[in-house]
Amino acid sequence: MKVSVPHMGHLHWMMDDLFERLEVEYVKPPPSTTKTLTIGAKHSPEFACLPLKINVGNYIEALETGADTLVMAGGHGPCRFGYYGIVEQRILLDLGYEFNFLMLEPFSDGALAFYKTFKSLSPGLTIPKLYRILKISFSKGRAFDYLYKRSLQVRAYEVNRGDTSRAIREAEQILTLARTPDEIEEAAREALAVVDAVEQDPDREVLKVCVVGEFFLLLEPFSNFGLEEILGHMDVYLERSVWVTDWIAPKRDNKVYGFPKKFVEEKAAPYLNHNVGGEGRETIGGIVLAAERGFDGIIQLLPFGCMPENIATSIIPKVQRDHDIPVLTLAFDEQTGRAGMVTRIEAFLDLLEARRKTGKTGTYVSYVSQKPSAAV
Repeated sequence: MKVSVPHMGHLHWMMDDLFERLEVEYVKPPPSTTKTLTIGAKHSPEFACLPLKINVGNYIEALETGADTLVMAGGHGPCRFGYYGIVEQRILLDLGYEFNFLMLEPFSDGALAFYKTFKSLSPGLTIPKLYRILKISFSKGRAFDYLYKRSLQVRAYEVNRGDTSRAIREAEQILTLARTPDEIEEAAREALAVVDAVEQDPDREVLKVCVVGEFFLLLEPFSNFGLEEILGHMDVYLERSVWVTDWIAPKRDNKVYGFPKKFVEEKAAPYLNHNVGGEGRETIGGIVLAAERGFDGIIQLLPFGCMPENIATSIIPKVQRDHDIPVLTLAFDEQTGRAGMVTRIEAFLDLLEARRKTGKTGTYVSYVSQKPSAAV
């Protein structure tokens, strides 16, 4: 059995670790490229969300590389994400590919079904063994998330452009080699130290921006043209509202982001007090929370046609007026170009700079999440 899952940000580090512990051969799809998107868009419904098209491209490239079993996360609610797996499976079958397809439904939908999906990958797997494996692999994934979160802060102050990105590559290798819980915890500290060692200019004036929106667009650098690195090189201190391990954690306590899902939804309640699917409520709550913490501006990312984010977008003007904070909305599909996105970002940052000069910005309140560790 050769198993593959689509790319989503830095999820592959955790998948590498997880499937190795399950003693299952993992076929990582080639890195997502324009070719991946072209293939996926060609075979997907025209008005499907951008993430689905990239997923299809990932699957086709994985199957061509030798994968014979595909795994897709399930979901429910108004967002079309819950139908992705069914649609993707049908597309691939219509194209003539032969493969096994497994839907990994949320743990909250039933622990037994969740376990059975993994057992079908690794016969003989017991529930206690699966729990131990998931706990260790998840802790490794969370360590990677803390590492990338720190890089968003450091990059804005780096003295030599590119030092943070180079440090991240070195830190990734340190974490990758860790195996036991103790090794992962020690590697997490060592990896963070590598990033913190980047030469920085603490007196540099930086803009503080929070990125909110649909989870895939926030997590997958290919889908947003490496937006975080672009902003970091423009001297922008970044935080984002969605992280891989926060998104998959059953309790959604958002330890990396620092604010539990329930708390963020309470912030959104005056404007949107019911579930519209996806990250709709979290987008509104994240904007309110960032405004209260004194951020200079917000960037919202969404796939073109994303229903939950379009609902949020229709509400944002009132949130902006009430909290006096600028919001830039960027929608992406296969026709979106990097140059156009960068131009819009540059204009937005000019606006934020102008507001600062006129004193139209709050006092920034720094939030330091719990000390990064390997603990789940």
